[in-house]
Amino acid sequence: MTTGTIDSAVLVGLATPGLVSVAAVGATLVVSLTRPAKRNALNDASVLALERVFTAIPDSVRAVVLCGEGGHFCAGLDLSELTERDVPQGIRHSMMWHRIFERIQFGPVPVIAVLHGAVIGGGLELALSAHIRVADDTAYYALPEGQRGIFTGGGASVRLPRIIGVDRMIDMMLTGRSYSAAEGMALGLSQYLTPAGTGMEKALALAEKIASNAAITNFALIQVLPRIAEQDRAGGYLTEALMAGIAQGEPDAKARVRAFLDGRAGKVTHSSS
Repeated sequence: MTTGTIDSAVLVGLATPGLVSVAAVGATLVVSLTRPAKRNALNDASVLALERVFTAIPDSVRAVVLCGEGGHFCAGLDLSELTERDVPQGIRHSMMWHRIFERIQFGPVPVIAVLHGAVIGGGLELALSAHIRVADDTAYYALPEGQRGIFTGGGASVRLPRIIGVDRMIDMMLTGRSYSAAEGMALGLSQYLTPAGTGMEKALALAEKIASNAAITNFALIQVLPRIAEQDRAGGYLTEALMAGIAQGEPDAKARVRAFLDGRAGKVTHSSS
């Protein structure tokens, strides 16, 4: 049961025409990259436009769907705007991307990325900052930085090895290897795979489910669980216990448990999708 709707007046201030658009579907905010002629390649203006959105998510939003307009999700860094930078400038530029993608990953609500066509370079880095990735059959993944004489700068070297392993990332960058949508699904680059053109439908259905969760549970999953995964065992167990106690003490949790015990909440059944 999705709660709340997003004020349409608020949406106007979040959009950046020609770079990023926003729309509301119930309590879900749909954020779209809107540079289809550039295969939604990321320049500094579009990355900063994403920061503006994810810094000002309205309280009524319960989930975000991130997508790309046209035939591709995102073809990475817009190399036409790559300028001559000295070493300190290059470091600061990479750290700007880190800051903004961290804002997506550790923002107030879960983010679902809808992947189709090119998901390469910085586009893959952007996708990896989302919590759930829905790919359709047209999606493909690559890290062409190795052939461009540059290195990843949007967090791929931190996030990607945790999913596919260091050796596979090295292979992608040394050889220019790409992965298909089906191969990416098997490796964990997406959690869902849909027929071409149906990724958005699946993402919105998932967002509706997510929006019906207790807010404290969603908070724990996107803010606390990733930190537990990086802790030592003893610290992880303690953090889990603290989070479990906090969540169980919430009135919403108590009401949901009572509903289950009273037979007013459905039991878990298996679904392959």
